[in-house]
Amino acid sequence: MTPEELLAIHGPREAMEYDVVVVGAGPGGLATAIRLRQLAAEAGREVSVCVLEKGSEPGAHILSGAIMDPRALAELFPDWAERGAPLKQPVARDEFLFLGEDGARATPGFFLPECFDNHGNYIVSLGAVTRWLAQQAEALGVEIFPGFAADEVLYTDDGAVRGVATGNLGLGRDGEPTPEFQLGMELHAKYTIFAEGSRGHLGRRLIAKFGLDAGRDPQSYGIGIKELWQADPERHQPGLVVHTAGWPLADDTYGGSFLYHAEDGKIALGFVVGLDYANPYLSPFEEFQRWKTHPAIRRHLEGGKRIGYGARALTAGGLMSLPKLVFPGGALVGCEAGTLNASRIKGSHAAIKTGMLAAEAAFAALGEDRAHDELSTYPEAFERSWLHRELLQSKNFKQWFKKGRTLATLMTGIEQWLLPKLGIRNPPWTLHRDKPDHACLEPAARHAKIAYPKPDGVLTFDRLSSVFLSSTHHDENQPSHLTLKDASIPVEVNLKEYAGPEARYCPAAVYEFVGEPGSERLQINFANCVHCKTCDIKDPTQNIVWVAPQGGGGPNYAGM
Repeated sequence: MTPEELLAIHGPREAMEYDVVVVGAGPGGLATAIRLRQLAAEAGREVSVCVLEKGSEPGAHILSGAIMDPRALAELFPDWAERGAPLKQPVARDEFLFLGEDGARATPGFFLPECFDNHGNYIVSLGAVTRWLAQQAEALGVEIFPGFAADEVLYTDDGAVRGVATGNLGLGRDGEPTPEFQLGMELHAKYTIFAEGSRGHLGRRLIAKFGLDAGRDPQSYGIGIKELWQADPERHQPGLVVHTAGWPLADDTYGGSFLYHAEDGKIALGFVVGLDYANPYLSPFEEFQRWKTHPAIRRHLEGGKRIGYGARALTAGGLMSLPKLVFPGGALVGCEAGTLNASRIKGSHAAIKTGMLAAEAAFAALGEDRAHDELSTYPEAFERSWLHRELLQSKNFKQWFKKGRTLATLMTGIEQWLLPKLGIRNPPWTLHRDKPDHACLEPAARHAKIAYPKPDGVLTFDRLSSVFLSSTHHDENQPSHLTLKDASIPVEVNLKEYAGPEARYCPAAVYEFVGEPGSERLQINFANCVHCKTCDIKDPTQNIVWVAPQGGGGPNYAGM
């Protein structure tokens, strides 16, 4: 049954009215809501704000390394430490290693580029920071609705955004209503702020509808795969930060790793692979497992135990790929827009800052009794901000890697080490990207298969045991949220031409080709999905479309 038919039978939907609706209770969305309520309190005005969160609670779907630059948080809450913000482990020491298959070469501290200098930053669980931000928001009077995914953008008669509708609940796997069926609810707002994170499914539609990416470079993404370990106390070094480049990735493949010695004896480690890779036989998950076997990495993990797992796409195109941030009735903030600084491997400070700037623009507009127009002062303030200057310095970072790791390393040193010492923050040259990530995948016939070792269950693992640690859950009696435009394409095109890459780029064993040779079919195990969005990005035919599942489904990350 189509959404229109359901509305015709069960409608109309109930509606709630707010001044501002925020989609996504991550750092960017919560910073937006908090700043609005702070400004309202300072002015003695009432501004109603609600935040929708598709996860079971704020932070449930949040995944990041993470090292946090506290600059934006300090602007939002100058007394964040007194308030008990969970930034407890300062960075004590940075290491950057170039890995060969057996050896490792460390970069001398004097030559470490600014982007890899983490003095003054903190190793955090971004999920814990998000939960803390949610508590601060609720204390200020923000209404947060977890477990409700925004499924549809609502428009005024003249085409401006006027809010969102949550998804229907209680649909069976066949799409038909069950006895538990509940129609979604509409949330109307004068302004709607979208903060869904990387490759937000509503943000993607808004960018297309309003042409927000016109004149920009195609966006580029990476997949970040993370594990959390309880370390052997003898090997734990609180505050140590290790980044690596090189092995096991090929020279022309963008990627790298992180290993952070966090508080309470834990180590957060992960691997990022740019989704503009060419070889369809490459498996980011298997590359991550293989990386852990390097002597320079395994020495941190031996004697420890893996206790967490997750994966998430990250928007890494930088300033040249940043879409227009506003449209009639709303705005994009944080990773929804793509403000992550890939050179620093940091995005939470950018999400908080853009959320604050969007909130300030919306508050001023509400004070002028405006609604459903463009918040033009938000992108203007962004272009004057320290964040814009930071992103301008790193505008070429990912583009250099398409020219090979050696040149990329040299140019990163020039742009992030030499030029700043000469007082030049904006590199005087600009590199552009001319095609999206999915178009970079090449036919399997051009590449050799990659032989990955079998997991040992001690240091390296398989996908299913990993997904188990993410506490992922979806009601299997619901429509799959991983939809196909054409059900024949996975076999007729992806399998025949690209050797079925969806079975390898997915880090959660969602996609598998089953059946005898010549009669294969794609099986979609949507209950395994950790909401990383990789399939929506990397599918070479753009046939897979990720939509929101019903009610609070997905991972439930703890400590990640």
